[in-house]
Amino acid sequence: MRVAIVAPPFISVPPRRYGGTELFIAQLAAGLQKAGLDVVVYANGESSAGTETRWLFPKAQWPIKGEVYDNLKDLNHTTWAVKDAARTCDLIHINNAPGLVCSRYIHRPFVYTIHHPHIPELSDFYSYFPEVNYVTISDFQRRQETMAHLQTIHHGLDLTRYQYREKKQDYLAFLGRIAPIKGPHLAIQAAKKAGLPLKIAGEVQPMFRDYFETEIKPHLDGSFIEYIGEADLAAKNELLGNARAMLFPIQWDEPFGLVMLESMACGTPVLAFPGGSVREVIENGANGFICQSVEEMATRARQVGQAIAPAMVRQHVQERYSLEHMAARYVKLYQGILAAGQASKISALVEEQRAVA
Repeated sequence: MRVAIVAPPFISVPPRRYGGTELFIAQLAAGLQKAGLDVVVYANGESSAGTETRWLFPKAQWPIKGEVYDNLKDLNHTTWAVKDAARTCDLIHINNAPGLVCSRYIHRPFVYTIHHPHIPELSDFYSYFPEVNYVTISDFQRRQETMAHLQTIHHGLDLTRYQYREKKQDYLAFLGRIAPIKGPHLAIQAAKKAGLPLKIAGEVQPMFRDYFETEIKPHLDGSFIEYIGEADLAAKNELLGNARAMLFPIQWDEPFGLVMLESMACGTPVLAFPGGSVREVIENGANGFICQSVEEMATRARQVGQAIAPAMVRQHVQERYSLEHMAARYVKLYQGILAAGQASKISALVEEQRAVA
């Protein structure tokens, strides 16, 4: 089976720093290839997915400005990728909405993994493409959609890339975009109430520069509250692996939250606010705690070292969110789609022969 995975063209696959969707695509491509599939990834020329990679645009471009040019660039890349993939691939797996339009003209089965929260206008758009097989990344996300062909496949990680550390240092970590919906200002509040240092890592996008300057920067002292900038894989391993806990005080319904898995892969429990997929990923007392307030998060931060063993956290992610587990679910989906398509062709041929007879 040859499968095309189409990424947006803006961030390299895998991402060098920010890029949740691109990290997922890199991990999935590796998992599918390990499972014996022939995989081609369509991304940009700075990508190094470890599989066959093709591109229209040689350079990454981030952040995007959301102007017409960027939308057209995405459309240009995706339609080119789908046309190219249709020549040699059995199935096309897209990860952005523009690719859905191509399903009208390309006679190949399509899978679309939905990476964004529920937006009514997008759900209405999806209704025009009922033959596409949609994948949500959490059951919370799935329950908000109504497409005919729809199932949940949780994300998984290549755990060999994350360093498990038994011994922790006495600080808390925050990893994510420096944006109000991610709640770094609340992480600061929780750390101060707990009396524990906090190390913050993440991208400051231009649209949230004012938020950083007013809500985050005044608290930074380079010691108790420290901002270390964006984090690549090595920096993530250092930050998360040594932390007592990672704080995830989200202020929106996160569709999944891959950073939770990254923290658990390092043996570091997650203290999270409820929202989106959190109740599916976090099991109280096993891999972290779901907190209802800043005060509760601070209390759990003081207690978590005695309450949850790092080995138990790592075991939890191994059992439920490994790369192999995720890849196997997608392989099963692909095989079912192709088998159904073959059966449909045979049925149509039989009916045609009966009509002739």
